Amino acid sequence: MPDLLANLNAEQLAAVTLPDEPALILAGAGSGKTRVLTTRIAWLIQNGHVSPAGILAVTFTNKAAKEMQTRLSSMLPINTRGMWIGTFHGLCNRMLRAHFRDAGLPQTFAILDSQDQLSALKRLLKSLNVDDEKYPAKNLQYFINNAKEQGLRPADVEANDDFNKRFVDLYAAYDMQCQREGVVDFAELLLRCYELLRYNDAIRQHYQHRFRHVLVDEFQDTNVLQYQWLKLLAGHGTQNPAAVFAVGDDDQSIYAFRGANVGNMRDFEHEFRVRRMIKLEQNYRSHGHILDSANHLISHNARRLGKNLRTDAGHGEPVRVFQGGSDGQEAAWIIEEIRDQIAQGASRAEIAILYRSNAQSRVIEHALFSAGIPYRVYGGLRFFERAEIKHALAYMQLLENPRNDAAFGRVVNFPARGIGARSLEVLQDMARQYDCALAEAVAYVPGAAGSKLAAFTRLIDQMRADTRRMTLAETVEYVINHSGLITHYQGEKEGQDRIENLQELVTAAQAFVVEEGYGLEALAAVIPAERGPATPVLADGDQSQQLLDPEALPVVMTPLVAFLTHASLEAGDNQAQAGQDAVQMMTVHAAKGLEFDVVFISGLEEGLFPHENSMMDPDGLEEERRLMYVAITRARKRLYMSFAQSRMLHGQTRYHVRSRFFEELPEASLKWLTPPAQSYGGVRRQERDNAWGRDWFRKPEDVPYTGTRPTGGMDNGNGYADAKREAGTGFRVGQSVFHNKFGEGVITALEGEGADARANINFKRHGAKWLALAVAKLDAID
Repeated sequence: MPDLLANLNAEQLAAVTLPDEPALILAGAGSGKTRVLTTRIAWLIQNGHVSPAGILAVTFTNKAAKEMQTRLSSMLPINTRGMWIGTFHGLCNRMLRAHFRDAGLPQTFAILDSQDQLSALKRLLKSLNVDDEKYPAKNLQYFINNAKEQGLRPADVEANDDFNKRFVDLYAAYDMQCQREGVVDFAELLLRCYELLRYNDAIRQHYQHRFRHVLVDEFQDTNVLQYQWLKLLAGHGTQNPAAVFAVGDDDQSIYAFRGANVGNMRDFEHEFRVRRMIKLEQNYRSHGHILDSANHLISHNARRLGKNLRTDAGHGEPVRVFQGGSDGQEAAWIIEEIRDQIAQGASRAEIAILYRSNAQSRVIEHALFSAGIPYRVYGGLRFFERAEIKHALAYMQLLENPRNDAAFGRVVNFPARGIGARSLEVLQDMARQYDCALAEAVAYVPGAAGSKLAAFTRLIDQMRADTRRMTLAETVEYVINHSGLITHYQGEKEGQDRIENLQELVTAAQAFVVEEGYGLEALAAVIPAERGPATPVLADGDQSQQLLDPEALPVVMTPLVAFLTHASLEAGDNQAQAGQDAVQMMTVHAAKGLEFDVVFISGLEEGLFPHENSMMDPDGLEEERRLMYVAITRARKRLYMSFAQSRMLHGQTRYHVRSRFFEELPEASLKWLTPPAQSYGGVRRQERDNAWGRDWFRKPEDVPYTGTRPTGGMDNGNGYADAKREAGTGFRVGQSVFHNKFGEGVITALEGEGADARANINFKRHGAKWLALAVAKLDAID
């Protein structure tokens, strides 16, 4: 037999060889918890404490379950395929298959995934003639799944108003429909299995007698019902409960929005009368400065079981911190650092860029795209490939070309307008019969279907008319609001991320105008009175007679057409192929469980990270800090952190203060690549804390000019203007200027160099505006 205990450290050895009793293992990031779990199982079997059939091991992913089985097979000469190792849902499915009659299910019951469940709910609403706008199927799906995860059947749910009472009635009708059809959804798997154990004494006692050792991975991510299921299975409250070996890290509990209850760890310790809590604090992943940063940060959380990570790998390199003048500068710096790492031999696949929310990825994606660096968005889609963005772009494509059948088909019934598949079939038949586009064929569709389709075409026509004289950013903002997309996603459980992405599309349009040289004067002149072929216009708005020769005309597009073209090219190019060495991009949530040699944590600003939704909630702020702890501990060798003084949000430049998390990191572990200034405008910590909860996304026009405005570049905390930038542009912060359209103003910020230089000018009559200096004609006022 192999020496299973070889090369275990003292903490791991103590955990693996614990007596047969309930135990809680606090496993820090990179401490080898998977090794401890599998070695514990192998040690129990090897030493005769239990047979393979007497072990039940719960993981949170199928990948983790397979990895555990593979490791066990290499440790012991046993067949692990028959062992009860799997996810909560997988194990519950196995138990229900074995006892389908007692569970009230057909032997061949089918499982509905999330999309199948949504389709079933839509069928239910239609069969009951329920208004799906008042009671959206996705809202009902969230209501039902949330109730099931709390262990509640329709009769157990409290309905405090008529609206919720209707949801409860629909929940009951859905239960009946599923029972009639012999199907179960994911939430039902666990709830049905819990009820099987709770109400059937013989089955419950059978499994309590069989599974004498229950091992649970990622215990901090269990929800209320999962913990109750474990208690039943382990025989909690009986004279001879099973030995539950719970492994988790309360400092990495980041899924409260999915129902995870970090309090389960404390409840387990108390309810199972745990005598032994072992802390795995030896880290085998990261260098010392990275771990010191993680330890100092998480120590500010009050409600934790407590541990302190350490390493024998030495201090390593300090954590590098960069302060950019804008989100564009932050992205440019990240690109330069990535290039430098690649030049030093680093693999692109070992470089990860983390961000708090999906909407933040667009600026960095664009910088990677422009630099020709392959990248992959892990656990999600690239910005212009996301469904909500493609919906918005489809609406805009119809503004320019109503004959675009692909765009028409994508959004004619999104958001839902009661235009079903049969109506679309009739429309397509008419289009073929009359050899015309779908939009033109609407006139030939009779009855109610024709009326609904006509209402959609009128909507597009009205949007086209309303946006005719708008700027690009105004057009995008108008479309995402008047198309109904924002309203639609407001009704979804996780719709806030999609709304943020749509709002970021406004920012993308604004940035595109600046980057591609569409100055405000040119932008106003290029937009034709009627949408159609654009007229070539010079930057100052004067048409050039010598350019009217068609052979000499350059290809000029309206800003909207150019932006749509840009979106298509960026979505389709630079896509990393499977197996290709590519930079990894992901949210911090998606990074859980992963590790990389080089990690960038971007957007560390108040309101972004920590997120504004956590501002007034102590529990929410502690979860944000745990999320930051997870981000830090993803790095093996080198860790970068960055933030920006100003960021384009929703088409406007807004000023931020740096994240409070910087004040919770050890200065000895940090290396500031830019002067460690205080926050924007000299905001100190006490001022920030006093104002916590106010609008930190401040518009330029909301901030009075004081003569100490940051330049948009690297600032030393006193707001000095970058002398090099002033020399290159011929302008300085605080200088009075005159613009033909906007009149007199004062330059409050400068950023960029050469053709990319731009200025924020506070005009007396028109407020603050960013102008590209290469396009805008400014006259200095002495």
